[in-house]
Amino acid sequence: MYRQGFDNDLYIATQSKHILSRIEQFGGKLYLEFGGKLFDDYHASRVLPGFAPDSKIRMLIQMKEQAEIVIVINANDIEKNKVRGDLGITYDLDVLRMIDAFRSFDLYVGSVVLTRWQEQPAACKFRKRLEALGLKVYCHYSIPGYPSDLARIVSDEGYGRNEYIQTSRSLVVITAPGPGSGKMATCLSQLYHEQKKGIHAGYAKFETFPVWNLPLNHPVNLAYEAATVDLNDVNMIDHYHLERYGITAVNYNRDIEIYPVLNAMFERISGESPYHSPTDMGVNMAGNCIIDDEAVRAAANMEIIRRYYHAICEHRKNGEVGEFHDVEKLKLIMQSAGLDPSYRQVATVANQKAQVTGKPAAAIELPCGSIVTGKTSDLLGAASAVLLNALKSMAGIDDEIDLISPDILVPITNLKVNALGSKNPRLHPNELLIALSICAVNDPVAAKAQAQLSKLRNCEMHSSVILLENDVHTLKRLGLNLTCEPTYESKRLYQG
Repeated sequence: MYRQGFDNDLYIATQSKHILSRIEQFGGKLYLEFGGKLFDDYHASRVLPGFAPDSKIRMLIQMKEQAEIVIVINANDIEKNKVRGDLGITYDLDVLRMIDAFRSFDLYVGSVVLTRWQEQPAACKFRKRLEALGLKVYCHYSIPGYPSDLARIVSDEGYGRNEYIQTSRSLVVITAPGPGSGKMATCLSQLYHEQKKGIHAGYAKFETFPVWNLPLNHPVNLAYEAATVDLNDVNMIDHYHLERYGITAVNYNRDIEIYPVLNAMFERISGESPYHSPTDMGVNMAGNCIIDDEAVRAAANMEIIRRYYHAICEHRKNGEVGEFHDVEKLKLIMQSAGLDPSYRQVATVANQKAQVTGKPAAAIELPCGSIVTGKTSDLLGAASAVLLNALKSMAGIDDEIDLISPDILVPITNLKVNALGSKNPRLHPNELLIALSICAVNDPVAAKAQAQLSKLRNCEMHSSVILLENDVHTLKRLGLNLTCEPTYESKRLYQG
């Protein structure tokens, strides 16, 4: 059951103040590396209930007169047509999407940087496309010996060879479509150029997770490990911070491992390093805005289990070449959190319903804490059935009442089978919602059910079988936290 555990307004105010303070610390100019997602941060909103997915953007809007966005993309990712798993679009297209999104909030996008530039054919085409759209484009090159050959890196043959990014604001936000794009290197390259020009500037890092001032094995930090098993990220105690300040702080392995190199780079660029630990570099205030630790722990535990279900389903889809290693790591994370799949009650109920009916079933935990189920029938799949039952329950409508008139339902099923050649007449969730919307025009009972849709956001849902991607997409757009058993409804080789 959803319960708020995070103060989003406090977060935006505190985080903005902290960033402004860091700008002042460096004499009026800060390069801020943004890790994680700037838009639609649904992981954060799931593990910190109350955190709004657009919190980071809302924070930047408060500083929009000072902020400038620089988007970084690895030219090799363009060449390989690398795809964002969550959106299903290539990194280069995501750059265009990000620019449109920033502009829709009236945030200034100053330029795009192509890192690892070697005049790759696809990257050259993308560069021309960006320039034709009126965008400034800069190229940064691979540096031999990076990141260990400091003498070369911090020289005119290293960072000095990169094109200097012309910026005009005090806060330069460096972001990217995904990891490995070169955000940190871009920031450090700019510091090198700014220092040579006699301009005072600094660097800081904005990553929400792990939360540095929560315990190492706090469920929120374990959920971060669960979300990044494919990156091999591991939470660790920042021993540099502990030795310097006597304060236990949590960071992750990559930042701790690279810190001595970064520290040496700062010293070469500026003569001294402004930081004494990896944690010092961060501007993360999320831990200070938790108002109900118990609610946050429960939400994070549920996220860990959801990540486990996602991994075992991916392994099932991909066969033995799937993410078996990730599954094993997630089992260890669940063990650290004292969890097992039975913690997810909605999954237990859905699976019990499937056993009783002998057909695929699904369950949704409603905001009040009760769980409704749905079974597969001749006209509705289990996901559609449970969706309809959930709306009925929240609207106080008797389960025996048909919300969708046969005058609407029959023509739709006939269209699917007779005109479109589908062998399955059952309505998918998106088709069900369209049919319900049509009925709601003249039927006040259907309209009452439809009005409950917004209440499904943040509700837990489980299916006893793997759902089709189109169904998953619809349910996630409703805000449902969906998991599935690693089992297909049929034995067909093609599950489309």
